[in-house]
Amino acid sequence: MKPSQPNNPLHGIKLAEIVEYLYEEYGWEELGERIRIRCFTHDPSIKSSLKFLRRTPWAREKVEKLYLRSI
Repeated sequence: MKPSQPNNPLHGIKLAEIVEYLYEEYGWEELGERIRIRCFTHDPSIKSSLKFLRRTPWAREKVEKLYLRSI
């Protein structure tokens, strides 16, 4: 059984939802300027970004912080 996370604002939100929201809000070009990671600047797509972010904790943290500031 997983522990409850009542104080975590990202609890229950999937990474795919976060990336899709940020893409719709900013587009790839501005997203690449705000977060300088290659998956947003060179041939970006939702699928490739998710693959990279799931394997790269520091990049995922930056994306999550931008999402929290945006909502």
